[in-house]
Amino acid sequence: YFVDIDSVLFELKEPSSDGVAGGAGDHGTAKDKVFAPMPGKIVKIMVAVGDEVEIKQPLVIVEAMKMENQVNAKAKGKVKKINFAAGDQVDTERPIIELELAE
Repeated sequence: YFVDIDSVLFELKEPSSDGVAGGAGDHGTAKDKVFAPMPGKIVKIMVAVGDEVEIKQPLVIVEAMKMENQVNAKAKGKVKKINFAAGDQVDTERPIIELELAE
């Protein structure tokens, strides 16, 4: 669906069946990488390197267009690398967090 509010066009999509929101770009298959849903600023990172994470666990909050977006884990694993810090600007091309997937 497309919605026009004050000459700004928004695209709305049905939620995915797994309950995990996707981001811009084609990152749907990269379960070991966590991307921002849209360009914005990192407000809070809720995990540290070495932390074990579960599917749908909140990992980071990204502020975009005056809204806070919670980004959740798509897979179970361990935090391998955090590429940004709170306050950093992010886009949809570089992963914020990289995971070592659990087997």
